[in-house]
Amino acid sequence: MTASEPSAAPTTLVVHVDGGARGNPGPAAIGVVVSTPDGDVLDEVAERIGVATNNVAEYQAVLRGIERASALGASQLELINDSELVARQLTGDYKVKHPAMKPLHQQAVAALEPFARWTIRNVPRAQNARADALVNAALDGAR
Repeated sequence: MTASEPSAAPTTLVVHVDGGARGNPGPAAIGVVVSTPDGDVLDEVAERIGVATNNVAEYQAVLRGIERASALGASQLELINDSELVARQLTGDYKVKHPAMKPLHQQAVAALEPFARWTIRNVPRAQNARADALVNAALDGAR
């Protein structure tokens, strides 16, 4: 880059993620919606992940959301989900006690490292409706 070229502005993407299982454990799926901060949807994922618990599905959704945002060139990330447990584990407010969750937590933390800045917050399911609908569409076989 030369002195006359402007530096690239950070690319912030908003990623709504959800994971769910019918039964716990049971058939599970993830839903991911990647958008600009203005709400323009850039990518969506609705995918079955086999048999899993709700919490495993939530982490799988986070991992896929991070992957998709990274592939779209994000340098800053705002993750939004409806799992207080996962959000608080990723911020360090809650310890990860369940042995099956520890590797998923470690993968998510490692996947977030390349971002210049990231946040995660949990919201009521109604505020995560599109990601939730994608989970249900995948489980219903519609996608």
